[in-house]
Amino acid sequence: MRGVFDPRQLSHAPLRELHNGEWMPYSEVSRRALTILHGLGPLEAAVDHGSQPLIAVHDPDYVAFLKSAHERWLEAGRQGDAIAYTFPVVARRPVRLDRIDALLGRYAFDAATPITANTWAAVYASAQVALTAGDMVGAGERAAFALCRPPGHHAGADYSGGYCYLNNAAIAAQAARDAGAARVAILDIDYHHGNGTQDIFWRRGDVFYASIHADPATDYPFYWGHADEVGEGDGRGATLNLPLPHGARLDAFRQAQSAALEAITRFAPDLLIVSYGADTWEGDPICHFALTTDDQAVLAGDIAGCGWPTLIVMEGGYAIDALGANVASFLSGF
Repeated sequence: MRGVFDPRQLSHAPLRELHNGEWMPYSEVSRRALTILHGLGPLEAAVDHGSQPLIAVHDPDYVAFLKSAHERWLEAGRQGDAIAYTFPVVARRPVRLDRIDALLGRYAFDAATPITANTWAAVYASAQVALTAGDMVGAGERAAFALCRPPGHHAGADYSGGYCYLNNAAIAAQAARDAGAARVAILDIDYHHGNGTQDIFWRRGDVFYASIHADPATDYPFYWGHADEVGEGDGRGATLNLPLPHGARLDAFRQAQSAALEAITRFAPDLLIVSYGADTWEGDPICHFALTTDDQAVLAGDIAGCGWPTLIVMEGGYAIDALGANVASFLSGF
């Protein structure tokens, strides 16, 4: 399978995040990508598609904010990483905000997604990786792998969160639509719900979003991903959430994935995008499912067996020493 990576993605290196009430070392470290590269071998270079595919999904003011946020942070006399600490109540976001602290809260939903001097370069490159791998599938490859880092599925049209800044899967989905795909399906099998992806396509019927994830009653991101969330307007019925309890093993996950694949089959996509998170693995330090390394190949085989052209976009996975083997196992299923 062809795969894509850009070394600029390694430059994003926040020092810490706020987790469970404490400052903790940042979990989404660049070594995640290096471990995957070590397990797979060299990948192909990304092609620069410019910013237009990004603003086809993300609010242009938000994209401009990401580019300038850290510089504005330093201009305000701050040091280190720019981190939000004040968040507006829903629907109470003023039209005009000038202070960097206000903007950080305006464009984020947590304090676990700092912005560094190199964040924009890394997230821009990550989006280009997804677009380049998507081009490969569009040109006839059965499947391609986008080693995206930072990940993307928590990023909405105008907000960051959950280590995510630009939504790589959504950007690739919109690019495929713009290139002529009538229908695109996204299957999200990261441990956490991809709230940003759901929000972006919530009212659209041309992109189907199915997610298997930890029950948001107990797990981040809490406010999205419940089973009764099905979309609105033209998108009603184009969102499917299948939450699972802590300790879920292969049988439960595979049953949920089978339901998702049946729904996607009815949708009849021209392209499938898999938001793949290896944080479903039994030893992941911040997640609570119990899939083995071999299970990753089983799940991938079920997906591959459906026969859709497939773009695999890397999301989470924080057991770094096992990450390369888990990703390699998943890709082997194709």
